[in-house]
Amino acid sequence: MITVTHVRGDQLRIEVRGHEVVTDQPVEDGGDDTAPTPTEMFVSSLAACVAFHAERFLRRNGLPTDGMKVSCDYAWAENPHRVGAIDLQVEAPGLTVARREAFSRVIGRCTVHNSLHQPPDVRVQVAPAAA
Repeated sequence: MITVTHVRGDQLRIEVRGHEVVTDQPVEDGGDDTAPTPTEMFVSSLAACVAFHAERFLRRNGLPTDGMKVSCDYAWAENPHRVGAIDLQVEAPGLTVARREAFSRVIGRCTVHNSLHQPPDVRVQVAPAAA
């Protein structure tokens, strides 16, 4: 189970399997800018998933992982307000031309990317107020 609790201001603590991550908001949006925003974490999770699959592909195919990097940027969309586009750039200096197509297929099917293409049902429940 993942638990998110309020710390102070706009800071939230995310607990996952004994690990902690904090989110915040930029100063211009009312936060203290002490950590990434939840939206930045969302986009980062896609980049990290792609990077994990890229690194794993390279290692399994005996190719060097040195210099492997995933960079990303995103753009907003409206109605409703959301992330409208995500651009990823994968650098894999050790990738051979012969393995490029297979590499692209593997990184394009990471778990987070698949979840965006086949969105999960999201159910939100509000706990009853304490008596």
